[in-house]
Amino acid sequence: MDLDHSTPELFASIAKMQGEVENATKGSVNPHFKSRYADLAEVLNTIRPVLAANGLSVIQSPSFDGVRVCVTTAICHSSGGYISGEISCVPAKHDGQGVGAATTYLRRYSLAAFTGVAQEDDDGQMARTEQRATYQKITLAQASAIKSDLEELAIDEGAFLKHYGVATIADITAEKIPLIEKAFSSKRKPKTTEATLNATLEAITKKVLA
Repeated sequence: MDLDHSTPELFASIAKMQGEVENATKGSVNPHFKSRYADLAEVLNTIRPVLAANGLSVIQSPSFDGVRVCVTTAICHSSGGYISGEISCVPAKHDGQGVGAATTYLRRYSLAAFTGVAQEDDDGQMARTEQRATYQKITLAQASAIKSDLEELAIDEGAFLKHYGVATIADITAEKIPLIEKAFSSKRKPKTTEATLNATLEAITKKVLA
């Protein structure tokens, strides 16, 4: 969480707001687990009036880098101070629907956390279940190839695994292979072979002696 732009007035208003806001009503049904939870609209309907009454507003900015969906949430005060934080996840599907669903989930989750609103999180469990069921893990050969590429390109394995949201290379799912290959390709630079170097030196020598 970024507190660099916070102010005493902001914290005073947040404290007052949290004393007035109620928990969001569970009005939506999770079809996978037959449970009810408060959706994004319900969380917004719950917090907006209380935020506004205390000189507060919320700004949320989503992004997608091809692997992870991120949402940055900022709670702002009318005096100019604000606090912000970022939350991210790997979507169950890397298409418009999957990215949109992950964005909605992250917006709801971060809004509730920032404002102190309690809500059910069963659809988060559903998202993880769908992700495990949708994509197969990479093969041993693919895992070995990725390991070799990491060593060849001097890429930190821990940072690589964190970026793709997995604990080990073997946990990577098959749909990420094109993205990984593209990333590796962009890091590779054309190498000057010995034959090319000799040919270049020979051409230079001929010009000098001519």
